Amino acid sequence: MKRSLIYRKKIIVFVMAVLIATAGFAQTAPGDEQEPWSLEACINYAKENNISIKRQRLNIDLAEKNLSESKYSFAPTLNASANSIINWGQTIDRYTNQFASTSVQSNDFSISTRLDLFNGFQKLNTLKQRQLQLRISRYNVDKMVDDVSLNITTYYLQVLFYRELVRTTQAQLQTTQLQVERTQKLVEAGTLAKGDLYNIQAQAAAEELNVVEAENNLQISMLTLAQLLDLNNEAYFEIDQPEVDIEAEVNATSATAVYDYAVKNRPEIKAAEAGVDEALVQMKIARGTYYPSLSLYGSWGTGYSGAAKEAINPQMKTMPIGFVQNTMDTVMGFTYDYDYETKSFGDQIKDNNNQTLGFYLSIPIFNGLQARTNVSRAKIQKADAELALEQTKNDLNKIIQQAEADAIAAYKKYYSAEKKVVASQESFNYAEQKLNVGMINTVEYTEMKKELTRAEAELLQAKYDFVFRTKILDFYMGIPLSLKEGN
Repeated sequence: MKRSLIYRKKIIVFVMAVLIATAGFAQTAPGDEQEPWSLEACINYAKENNISIKRQRLNIDLAEKNLSESKYSFAPTLNASANSIINWGQTIDRYTNQFASTSVQSNDFSISTRLDLFNGFQKLNTLKQRQLQLRISRYNVDKMVDDVSLNITTYYLQVLFYRELVRTTQAQLQTTQLQVERTQKLVEAGTLAKGDLYNIQAQAAAEELNVVEAENNLQISMLTLAQLLDLNNEAYFEIDQPEVDIEAEVNATSATAVYDYAVKNRPEIKAAEAGVDEALVQMKIARGTYYPSLSLYGSWGTGYSGAAKEAINPQMKTMPIGFVQNTMDTVMGFTYDYDYETKSFGDQIKDNNNQTLGFYLSIPIFNGLQARTNVSRAKIQKADAELALEQTKNDLNKIIQQAEADAIAAYKKYYSAEKKVVASQESFNYAEQKLNVGMINTVEYTEMKKELTRAEAELLQAKYDFVFRTKILDFYMGIPLSLKEGN
């Protein structure tokens, strides 16, 4: 048993040495100074480096591109085209309007433009819709930042809780170890039975386990916090140890006042409200398909054909053209023979150019009830958006009311636990004195020690639970998350 106790002591010393070494390599973000991180530093680092937040910000970039696209949709379109074609066999050449039986190469060039003059205000309403979508994307990023910040605060306070629990359990273990040494001496002197030594050694072993469990939970909480920050070197991560004053954390603001503020300022509420507006605009877009559309269209085009020929090198020659009726003499006339070559590319481009200008009117008459279905679908989406807004407000109200109720309960529990710790400490001190003079045995002493341990753990739990609940209420009142005095 003695060897086992010495072995456990060595394990505890090794674990504590590792913790101290880890703390020695602590750093702050984003610099290289090896200092503990405050809660504000953790939150600020996560705002810039958390992957979930980064991904959410990409939606803002997409929404901005969509909005830019809608703005440019009001400008006329301008397109150019060119092609080169070779035909074989019998075909009608589009530029000479004659049959060509040999291979013919042709080229076409054109520029066209189109401007929508009226389309049921669909482009205007689409622009409004994408402006709302951009606002919603920004609100969603703010909501994501808030969610991550609350998660960071949760685990930050959890780390602080386990730190204090480690110190508490270590102090309890030291007290028990002193009692083990004293009991062992009394057993060796024959004053106490070995059973008393075994009992107190069992208590020491249990408290060693409590220390190890608290240290393990501390490391897990530190790891989780580092993962929330998306740190790659969490082994060198350490946080600050601020003083937490319970009285300074008491929030006199009622849940109703917190809700009245939050419902006007929270990003999730604003996003839901913008969602209702977006659904209304979507309904206007759907109704725009009932209206006719009018566009202005213009184009310029030209081309080249290998079948287009022109005469060159005229050569005059005589040829009979008839007879004199009385004398039957042959009447000679003059004509010209020509050589032919393909008309030049430049001349054809100039000669074949054509321009078009016109208006295009499209009147919807029947399209399979598509427009009516789109309007009905948009109405349903608007009703759903309104319900989503109402649900978001209800959820927010529930969170705030629950936080207030939990804060009140934790506050009461803290002061009850504080009284219990004081009473348990006095009882334990008295029991220790009685044990020293042999008035009680180690079993009774161990029970008093366990009761003190439970009371101290309950006090720490109530303390940090109360701090977290009050931070939630402050957060929804627009107060930044902080553990500094005065915040």
